[in-house]
Amino acid sequence: MAFTDELRARFDSEWRATHHDHPFVVGIGDGTLPLDRFRFFMQQDYLFLVDYSRAIAIASAKSPDLDSMGHWAKLLDETLNSEMSLHRSFCVDFGITEEELAATTPTPATLSYTKHLVDTAYAYGIAEIAAALLPCQWGYDDAGQCLAANLTAPEGSLHARWVAGYNDPEYREITAWLRGFTDDLASEASDEVRDRMATLFKESLHQEYLFWEAPLGG
Repeated sequence: MAFTDELRARFDSEWRATHHDHPFVVGIGDGTLPLDRFRFFMQQDYLFLVDYSRAIAIASAKSPDLDSMGHWAKLLDETLNSEMSLHRSFCVDFGITEEELAATTPTPATLSYTKHLVDTAYAYGIAEIAAALLPCQWGYDDAGQCLAANLTAPEGSLHARWVAGYNDPEYREITAWLRGFTDDLASEASDEVRDRMATLFKESLHQEYLFWEAPLGG
């Protein structure tokens, strides 16, 4: 079994609680998530993506070869441009100006999650960084596909548009690369590094769960 499959199976309950069963995720899929909570999330997620991009940039710098550097650069471009563009368009529909977006104060959950990722990027090697970043990329991919398959939110709603943004073939291609890259690194890593990769993966899942909780007042 590939290392990422092992992680997915090992932390199945945490994964499902975060990316499948969390009330925030369910509320997006069925359209019941209140718009003020959705608005709150989009502002915080915008702040998250800024520091997420910093961690990706460090991952590129610490990558072992030009091919992997190029893939990280593609993910960085996807995040800074496509995903940020999606956020800005959503924020326009929510009546949030760019100035208001830039002035948003991060919640403790946002600060905790971004600190975890950026600190990991600075402190460890590329194997640990990849494992820490994987739950976000893979988790949104998984949530997007699952929600799209069972979508009951009204067509054209902000909820349905969000789902479509993450149920995207290009997004899945990046996920597949990151999983394969993490598997390759794990296959060459020591037991100590593999254990650390698993610990960081689990912590990222925990941070993701808390990030979903924050808009609901959790």
